[in-house]
Amino acid sequence: MLDRVEDFLHYLSAERGSSKNTIDAYRNDLTSLSRFAAARKPAAVVGANNGASNGANNGHATDVKSIDRQLVLDFLADLNQRQYAKATVARKVAAVKSFCAFLIDAGDLTSNPTAEIDSPRAPKPVPKPMSTTEVDSLLREPLKHETPEAGRDAAMLELMYATGMRVTELVSLNLDSLHLKPSPAYVRCVGKGAKERTIPVHDNAVQAIDRYLDAARPALLKQRTQSALFVNRRGERLTRQGFWLILKNYSKAAGIQTHVTPHTLRHSFATHLLRGGASVRDVQELLGHANVSTTQVYTQLADQHLREVYENVHPRA
Repeated sequence: MLDRVEDFLHYLSAERGSSKNTIDAYRNDLTSLSRFAAARKPAAVVGANNGASNGANNGHATDVKSIDRQLVLDFLADLNQRQYAKATVARKVAAVKSFCAFLIDAGDLTSNPTAEIDSPRAPKPVPKPMSTTEVDSLLREPLKHETPEAGRDAAMLELMYATGMRVTELVSLNLDSLHLKPSPAYVRCVGKGAKERTIPVHDNAVQAIDRYLDAARPALLKQRTQSALFVNRRGERLTRQGFWLILKNYSKAAGIQTHVTPHTLRHSFATHLLRGGASVRDVQELLGHANVSTTQVYTQLADQHLREVYENVHPRA
C-alpha cells in the first residue's frame, strides 16, 4: 500500500500543487491506515501481494485492493475510540477519500469504499488575534538588540504583520520576491495550490527590510551565496520551525500572556484591517483565501470589537 501512497502524494504535489504541510499530513494519515489494515488482517493475508516474508515493509504490505468500506469504518471507529480530536479525524477521512478516488482513477479499485461515509464536522475554531498594543510590543522587542539575528527578526515580524502571509510563504521568499523600489513596495508570494499573489508592503516593513538587507543579512551570510530572503546564522534558509521558535521567544519577552503562533499574526492582520474599514473581498485577496467564507470569520471578531467599544462608551444602566 505504501508504494501507492507515495504515488498519490507525488500526484498531489506535481498535479494539484498541494503544500508540503498537506503532503506530510496525508502521508501520516495514510500510513496510519496502512498500519491499521496490516494489524487487522491475518499474517497469511498481510503481504500476500508482496510476499509474507518481506520484512522491508515493516508490516505495511497490505494490498490496496483490500481497502473496503468495512476497513474504513473500522479505522474511523478505532480513531474515535482512541479519542482523536474531531478535526484530526475529519482530516484523516479527507485523506482516505482522496486516496481512494486516486486509486479508482488509476484502476486499482473498481468502486469507492468511502462513497457513503460522511466526514465528521469539526467545529471551526474562532481565530484569536492579538490586540494592537500586543502587536506593537512584539514588533518593538527585536529593536532592543543590535545583533544580525535581531535585525532579521525585526524585518520578518514587520513583514508578516504587514502582509498577513502564512509562515511557509514567509520563509519561502527569495530576494527576487521583493520589489521595494520604486514605491509602492510589494512582495510576491506563492500560497496554497501554487497560487501566486502580490501583496503591498507598508513603509514600516520596508524600512525594517532595508536595514536587514544592508547590514544583518550580509553579516549572517558571511559572503556565502543564498537566494533565500531570510537566512539563519549558518547562511541557510530559515525554516518554519526556526521562525516559530523566534516568535515564541519574542512574545514571551514582550510579556504577551496569550498563546502566540505564526498564524496569530495572520489573524491579527486580517482582523485589524477589517476593524479599520477594509472590505472582506480585499482582505480575502490579500490573504489568498480561495473562498470568501473563510475570510468572513474575521468579521465576527471585528463586529465583536465594535460592540465592546460601544458598550464602553455607552455602558448599560
